Amino acid sequence: MAIYACRDCDSEKLYPRPYMYHFGPLCRCPRCGTFRVTRLKAPDKIDRLNPGFLNYVERLVGGTLYHCRYCRVQFYDRRMLASEEKTAVLPEGSDV
Repeated sequence: MAIYACRDCDSEKLYPRPYMYHFGPLCRCPRCGTFRVTRLKAPDKIDRLNPGFLNYVERLVGGTLYHCRYCRVQFYDRRMLASEEKTAVLPEGSDV
């Protein structure tokens, strides 16, 4: 996100940058940024699909369908879930 400071009054202003949620190693909701999303097997007919160019690109490159329970939005993403990342990391010294 971007934070700007005024030179005259020293106040800071936060400007959210939602496109930044598409970068990084883990899957995030493109609207609120939470890592607590779930994977869907098929599109839900009630909740809407996130519009936008980046969602379309994620679908074309083979992204998986995810759902945010807070925003009630569906979206495509190519990255793994935060819960899967914890299990994928092996402890040091393991022989696998």
